[in-house]
Amino acid sequence: MHRLVSSVVLFALAACSPTLDWRELRPAGSGAQLMFPCKPSSQTRPLELAGVRVPLTLHACSAGGATYALAVADVGDVSHIAAALIQLGDAATRNLAGDAQALPLPHVAGATPQPQARRLLVRGHLPDGSATQQQLIVFSRGTRIYQASVLGASLDGEGVETFLGSIRLSD
Repeated sequence: MHRLVSSVVLFALAACSPTLDWRELRPAGSGAQLMFPCKPSSQTRPLELAGVRVPLTLHACSAGGATYALAVADVGDVSHIAAALIQLGDAATRNLAGDAQALPLPHVAGATPQPQARRLLVRGHLPDGSATQQQLIVFSRGTRIYQASVLGASLDGEGVETFLGSIRLSD
């Protein structure tokens, strides 16, 4: 999971768009439709979730001092969903060496209801020691698990709500 956060940070450093230019996208293979404030890049890496090694695809871009990301993995069996959702949320807190606060989970159209789906605000530090915060939601549909997140030194509430509130899932 450390690699995932490192990848998000690298996307943040590589991007140069200073404004939020919202566009609706359907990242390939994600089953999701959502608004990104910039054009995301994608990369896939293997990750162990719920005891299963799966490819996790990260779609991310940076704008307005924050990185917007959607991570997607198919755990292949519904019995792995609960543990995978818990792992994703816990890993975000650990990766930022931070403290997490639970927030109300927005409605994600098309998501499978899961008691482990959650929204967190994590305040912590990047590997270089700089303070950062991240808002994220973890949720699922079928055997796919998702983490949508916004990471930055300070977060624009409107940008976070636009991004997280725009997610719709389908097959």
